[in-house]
Amino acid sequence: MRVLLVTSRENKRWVIPKGNPTPGVMPHAAAAMEAEEEAGVRGLVCPMPLGSFRYRKKRRNGASLMIDVDVFPLAVSHELPAWKEQAQRERRWFNLADAATAVDEPDLSDLIRSFGPSEFKAATQRSGILNAVAQKSKVSHMFAWFQRLLPKTGNFFGMFEAHAVTVVAAADAMSRLLQDGNADHIREVIEREHDADEIIREVLRTVRETFLTPFDRGAITSLIGSMDDAIDEMQAAVQAIDLYEVTTFEPEMKDMAAIIVDAARLTAEAMPLLRNVAQNGARLHELTERLVRMESHADDIHTAGVKRAFKEHGASDTLDFIVAREIYKHLERIVDAFEDVANEIDGIVIDHA
Repeated sequence: MRVLLVTSRENKRWVIPKGNPTPGVMPHAAAAMEAEEEAGVRGLVCPMPLGSFRYRKKRRNGASLMIDVDVFPLAVSHELPAWKEQAQRERRWFNLADAATAVDEPDLSDLIRSFGPSEFKAATQRSGILNAVAQKSKVSHMFAWFQRLLPKTGNFFGMFEAHAVTVVAAADAMSRLLQDGNADHIREVIEREHDADEIIREVLRTVRETFLTPFDRGAITSLIGSMDDAIDEMQAAVQAIDLYEVTTFEPEMKDMAAIIVDAARLTAEAMPLLRNVAQNGARLHELTERLVRMESHADDIHTAGVKRAFKEHGASDTLDFIVAREIYKHLERIVDAFEDVANEIDGIVIDHA
């Protein structure tokens, strides 16, 4: 994960692209316009803000005012070789830690860190409790022999994380499809879905063969099943796009795709935290709460998009309206599946935190 920062025009400190609201333009769309003008990048921007921060801005009239900034995550797909403010700013990619350190505003620094908090990395690298006991009791050789007699617990966490990676990759490919209409992205989504099928088959096989599981067997199959539902619907969406030869997409479709990209990212962040639910319960709840809010916001976008399609095509071109409604249906089901993922994670947290 990397973050693109630009320098400010006056004092050349590292900032994110930002600007004043544009009348008649949705806030996230205005943020995307600023990103293109100041940083020369394009991509899908999530309609829901990641959070906000406050900074003091000096006006040309000499006034120094506190400004509140809503921050929208934008998944960069194109870097322009030339852009409007190229001569006035420098742009540079940073890793998360360096980007968080480079900016001056503490709240913005926290938002950047929220994409991959380092404090949770230990959860994915912790040693087993049996190994810890062996080291403390100084009977590691004996304990190693004893461990081999215990039933295997299966690599469920690794498979959860691998499946989440395929979901993120498929969401990224689908978002690129809705930007440029290139059929190569359709094939990529389908390939990712096949990869996910292999993983879920391995999970189900391991559930049958494993004596000790980290969670209830039903919780394991429900969680991986809801994640698989999301990528299955991504495949259904791109297949519908391919079938009806759709090459241009409405703004609401792109907004829903941006929500899907962010929901996939949050799911991928949540999976490693399941290795230690008791320690990471609070963060897991934050992630699931955001997923649920995103689903609600996506419902509003879905309604607005279908209404727009009906007004534009309902009376004059019924077939175009039916096609648009079909695509919206699949996009909505993808987001619904991520809400199901959130509910399954919440159930695990309730049982084990």
